[in-house]
Amino acid sequence: MHKIVFLDRATLAPQIMLREPRFDHQSIEYERTAPDQVLTRLAGASIAIVNKVALSGDLLAQLPDLKLVAVAATGTDCVDKAACERLGIAVSNIRGYAINTVPEHTFALILALRRNLIAYRDDVLAGEWQKSGQFCFFTHAIHDLAGARLGIIGEGVLGQRVAEIGKAFGMQPMFAAHKGREGLGPLYTPWDEVLATSDIITVHSPLTPHTRNMLAMPEFRAMKRRPLLVNTARGGLVDEHALVRALDEGLISGAGFDVTAGEPPEDDNPLLRAAGRPNVILTPHVAWASDEAQQRLADQLMDNIENFVGGTPTNLVSGTY
Repeated sequence: MHKIVFLDRATLAPQIMLREPRFDHQSIEYERTAPDQVLTRLAGASIAIVNKVALSGDLLAQLPDLKLVAVAATGTDCVDKAACERLGIAVSNIRGYAINTVPEHTFALILALRRNLIAYRDDVLAGEWQKSGQFCFFTHAIHDLAGARLGIIGEGVLGQRVAEIGKAFGMQPMFAAHKGREGLGPLYTPWDEVLATSDIITVHSPLTPHTRNMLAMPEFRAMKRRPLLVNTARGGLVDEHALVRALDEGLISGAGFDVTAGEPPEDDNPLLRAAGRPNVILTPHVAWASDEAQQRLADQLMDNIENFVGGTPTNLVSGTY
């Protein structure tokens, strides 16, 4: 009988149904798990479900019964995958579930910032409409999406979907060539050209050692058109101190972020401190979290577990099986 332990069930909304696997098993769920609780809670488990709980190599080596780490997310940076490979532990992840929710959230941020909705809402609440003495007032610039150049960093399914929506708005999407690389083919626009010519830049890349802080002061200084910067991917992709400096210096016109480097952010996080500005929107890593997307994730999570136990594993992360 398999023992299945979900270490951080609270990372899925309570209304999301997680079906019981169709094989003999014992299932245990914990809403949250602190680092010093992981080893005890996974003792004897053959299948661990995690979303953001870290599983280090040292910890995994002390779990001889563990056969599968089923990550309830696409990103697997919380798991030491090299250690899993050495120990014969498979790792699976979730794919393709956020094809609508993340691009829609991306454009919610773009539209709100491009049209200065937050700034105008604040003005209305402060009584500026009455003070204006007329049917409307013009305290903040408003820009159309049609005709704007949309720089997309990350050419996966989410980046592709963002490009499709951008075209529907009449925008000109560009996929940025990977930083520091040339000759990637006709799909890509050179990295430097995307930085220099975009009106809006949106990030949809995985967080790896190569992509960490790939947008910092040199890149902000290369953004000639003062673009909006939107990040619904991973917080560590952007140097947040440099981001606030770029806002202060007028190198970018606004920022819409759904992620921070460290979540929840510390009180002194620079992006959190800037979140009250009218040209900044910070949401709490919920771009992925429509009810529809979460249910697809939960269903796929159970599919991955059942398929692994049935001998036809799915969505295994490269190098682990």
